[in-house]
Amino acid sequence: MYFVTNYINSEKAIPVVSTKLELRDYLGTIMARWSINRNNYKITPGIYAVGNPDKNSEVFVTSNYKLSFDHLRKNLTGINAWILILNTKGINVWCAAGKGTFGTKELISKINDLSLNNLVEHKRIIVPQLGAVGISAHEVKKETGFNIKYGPVKASDIREFISNNFKADKKMRTVNFGFYDRLILTPVEIVMNFKYWLILFSSLFIISCLSKNGFSIDDGWNYLHIILTNLGGAYIIGTIITPALLPYIPISNFSFKGLILGAVYTTIITLLNLNGNNVPEIISWFFINLAIASFTAMNFTGASTFTSLSGVKKEMRIALPIQIGLFVIGLITWIILRFI
Repeated sequence: MYFVTNYINSEKAIPVVSTKLELRDYLGTIMARWSINRNNYKITPGIYAVGNPDKNSEVFVTSNYKLSFDHLRKNLTGINAWILILNTKGINVWCAAGKGTFGTKELISKINDLSLNNLVEHKRIIVPQLGAVGISAHEVKKETGFNIKYGPVKASDIREFISNNFKADKKMRTVNFGFYDRLILTPVEIVMNFKYWLILFSSLFIISCLSKNGFSIDDGWNYLHIILTNLGGAYIIGTIITPALLPYIPISNFSFKGLILGAVYTTIITLLNLNGNNVPEIISWFFINLAIASFTAMNFTGASTFTSLSGVKKEMRIALPIQIGLFVIGLITWIILRFI
């Protein structure tokens, strides 16, 4: 592993990792953000060392998703510490805690398997706050003798957390999901749904070549700008614009946030005469755009701190039938118009 600098000599050789990220780490982060090899962007679970730790050094727990691991180690510069990596199957701490892989059973297993009690004397482990939902402190204490300290939300606050006698203030406990935080998550949303968008785009382009007069590729090329304007715009609305403007749209459900922005967008391009002059056709695109913008915006619930699992399930039960209905009506109307 390229981030390992050497090994600490002990009963088991423990890799010492650098706190300085290299170019390949940053490139790996960019690729993961764009969902390139994201499912395989992970490291081997186990124990790692930062600096020159001893039996009095702190133990920080994280997932084996390399993005999470890198974020932790770069914020441990100048600190002698141990990093305990749980096997979360390459999923980040927050999501893994919700799925149960960043959990009590896995933590207890790693503590025992790695003989952590022989490595440190203080019987203290620092778990990230975003992973707290998956860790039962009293069970860990009962099974291993180790006490759980729930650290700050941000790894950048670790130094202050330790100096404050392992107490987090309100700022350290607050989850901020600002504009930048939302924006850096949008590339994954774009890539995840792109193949479906491409299939839809290709299908509509082929259909646009058809009419009551037969098949004409020229008709398709002449109509291409309308397809791109509608499908492309609705997709961008759902995957980028809605997440970016999330807190500013006065409604709680993500699907209806996308619905509102999709309606605004379609109205604007219609007023700019980018949808042609055929009123029934404009209405059909209106329905299609609403469905696409609403559905893709709803998908962002999985990346947001604004939602809960029960809330997402409830929203999907309401929104999916509406989205399907809008899309089917719009698509069927559009296809019929091609042959009239």
